[in-house]
Amino acid sequence: MDANYILVINPGATSTKIAVYQDNRSVFLKTIRHECGDLENFSQTCDQLDYRLKLVLNEVETNHIPFDRVGVIIARGGLIHPIESGVYEVNDAMIADLETGVMGDHASNLGGLIAQKLLKRFPRAGAYIADPVVVDELQDVARISGHPKFERISIFHALNQKSVARSYAHSRGVAYEDLNLVVAHLGSGISVGAHQKGRVVDVNNALDGEGPFGPERSGTLPAGALARYCLEQDVSWSEVKKMLTGEGGLYAYVGHKDAQIIEKEASGGNTDAMLLQRAMAYQISKEIGAMATVLGGEVDAILITGGIAHNPDLTGEVKRRVDFIAPVLIFPGEDEMRALAQNGSLLLSGKIKARKYSVKKERG
Repeated sequence: MDANYILVINPGATSTKIAVYQDNRSVFLKTIRHECGDLENFSQTCDQLDYRLKLVLNEVETNHIPFDRVGVIIARGGLIHPIESGVYEVNDAMIADLETGVMGDHASNLGGLIAQKLLKRFPRAGAYIADPVVVDELQDVARISGHPKFERISIFHALNQKSVARSYAHSRGVAYEDLNLVVAHLGSGISVGAHQKGRVVDVNNALDGEGPFGPERSGTLPAGALARYCLEQDVSWSEVKKMLTGEGGLYAYVGHKDAQIIEKEASGGNTDAMLLQRAMAYQISKEIGAMATVLGGEVDAILITGGIAHNPDLTGEVKRRVDFIAPVLIFPGEDEMRALAQNGSLLLSGKIKARKYSVKKERG
């Protein structure tokens, strides 16, 4: 009997999603919700490993997932050292970096850890991650910030951007590696990448204070004003981090992170909401324009994806501003489970091979 099942693991801040795919078809999908009170018992995210692993195994056993039919366990990648795009087998070096949180503490760090632990129960499977947020294919010129103490780094929605770009290429009957694309992911953070022949040669750091503002992230702030505020107010690093990620963007203006509320208020004529929505569209458009220059104006298409891409008023404003560059296509939402499963399917079919993770920083 073939081991042609793919088990997908996607840990988030308050949930763990699991799915089983066969022949690119979902046969099982479950979102395990975690109560905040349960998670508060753990001082660090990696301490949640046994707790989440037990819940995943319970779902697998309860729903009679055949252990001997699973050939690939593929998980959301965490904050490891920068790597090129691709599928990576979970190895000792990766486990060590995930456990120590070498690039930061985040729920996604649990993905590879859970996948590796599951190998004990799935005798025919291998454990992998694909396209984590630290995918780094920046060209050298994009790393220069303007001061030698600071280097621009690549942190973005790599999994969804790459998945949408490949899906678009497939729909056109061409290879992703033959296209120049600008892809904008609109979520709690917003990342806009320049995809040049299959490589993201430039992208804003969507986590740490670059690019357009989003529901909870400030994006690029005036550097001088920010530095002066920090010195005059004597704010701690944790407070600054919250300003940039978590309590910036829409949250800083209106006290919540719900972009759908802003959308409804704007459509209802609320002038403040209308201004914020226009400003977000304006900044997204500017970033798309910037990435178009990275590609020398040779842009085959502009792809807009992510949860906020469901907002037709915002995407319509962006399209109005940038469709002179290239055709604009909207791919609302994100499907990380499907994207991970697609990578697992490519592994099973032999169309791609898993790469080896090394602690040495890999650059494009």
